[in-house]
Amino acid sequence: MSETQTIRWGIVGAGRIAHRFAQGVAHVAHARVEAVWSRRATTAQALAATCGAKACESVDALFASGIDAVYIATIQDSHAHYAIAALEAGLPVLCEKPATVNGAQLERVLEAARRAQRLFMEAMKPPFYPLYRKLRAQLDADPIGPVGLVRAGCSVASVPADHPSLSFEQAGGALLDIGVYEMFLAVDWLGAPREVQTVGRLGSTGVDTFASLNCQHEHGIAQLFCGLDLHGYGDALLAGPLGNVTIHANWWNPARATVRYVDGRVVELDEPFEGGGLNYETAHFCELLRAGALESPVMTHDTSRRMLAMADAARAALGLRFPCE
Repeated sequence: MSETQTIRWGIVGAGRIAHRFAQGVAHVAHARVEAVWSRRATTAQALAATCGAKACESVDALFASGIDAVYIATIQDSHAHYAIAALEAGLPVLCEKPATVNGAQLERVLEAARRAQRLFMEAMKPPFYPLYRKLRAQLDADPIGPVGLVRAGCSVASVPADHPSLSFEQAGGALLDIGVYEMFLAVDWLGAPREVQTVGRLGSTGVDTFASLNCQHEHGIAQLFCGLDLHGYGDALLAGPLGNVTIHANWWNPARATVRYVDGRVVELDEPFEGGGLNYETAHFCELLRAGALESPVMTHDTSRRMLAMADAARAALGLRFPCE
């Protein structure tokens, strides 16, 4: 592909995150939404109308519609199914987080990507934001030393009773819906998890409604929390021997950070984002696709593996296993 070839996207699913993705594509050069499919034809038609795309009658029709890549925006219990189907149809896949429900499913998806020789990436947005990249550059130029502690969390108290996050049948729960963000931050700065200690609780629907994790990683310790029944929006802390970083709320949509050094210096980073934020990961994926890459150097397959290893261990500690497993 040429550097300016337009990437034509197909979207599987037509819920809120699919609409946000479509809005983000409008902020990506040389990209457009070409086709949409959802199990409910009316929602697919509504989404297609917002971005000048066509609504397909089946997922196979979507795959055959002349698209260059697929964005999977369904509920996570079906991520593996649609990812494998798209890859087997010869299409690269950007899959909404979590990539799959568990590590075993992820390995089946990655094997399908290897067989098809197609790009697969989990859509984990924070590392592509301008602020996050600016923070990396700041710490490369003026380090706080090796990061040895990551502390982060988010808990949402206003989840409607009928939301998929609370559905046991659809593999909901705080760990997979929210905790994956915190797990990413821990893995990105501290490496692979070595031990995951978890305390938490299950709600009336059978999913985890709150979990607190203390994790030993290759390069340090992570203290994480996620929940669906407490109001806990917050920031994130990265601590090293020469200083610390606060990524201000909401840290998973990073726009501001403060670096405090032990010598008393304070550096403020302010980098607003545009397009809702999903446009940055989408632009990265398009660049990879044009270059013929099979894996992102930023959101690697091993990063997805390590995040799901943490989620698997945490759910095992809580005795939580879903019907789709």
